[in-house]
Amino acid sequence: MVRDATSKDGPDIAARRRWMSLLARAPVERLEDAFHSLSETPAFVPLRKPEIGSVLVRARAGGAGQRFNLGEMTVTRCSVRLPSGLVGHAYVAGRRPRSAELAALFDALMQDPSHRDGLARTLIEPLATELDQARRLKVAKTAASKVTFFTMARGED
Repeated sequence: MVRDATSKDGPDIAARRRWMSLLARAPVERLEDAFHSLSETPAFVPLRKPEIGSVLVRARAGGAGQRFNLGEMTVTRCSVRLPSGLVGHAYVAGRRPRSAELAALFDALMQDPSHRDGLARTLIEPLATELDQARRLKVAKTAASKVTFFTMARGED
């Protein structure tokens, strides 16, 4: 039986969406460290080996206006199955086959209640903190370079 978060007994969809997002953005070194720190190396079967392809990126004019096709983006996808039947999926930006494989493996492990709390504590929450700090630093650097333009009316109408 193949089970994943879409089945009735799977974890909350919002929680899974969050950890999958974090895993997709994680540096491969961080995922490798987490993989090697597991108490036992999990066995898994690749359902879809890492494949590199492209997806169409859509955007909205002004953030809320009409949709338009922005362009294409390279992604790597992968799906794995654990011996328990749990299935993990991953889509990561760029050409990163190992990242996609590890993200899919950790997605499957996070669906297993026996691994979820430990991985959340040692991988997911630290990743969330690291990525949030990186985002805040980027925002701060961007804000420091902000230039405000203004026009003074000269009264020569």
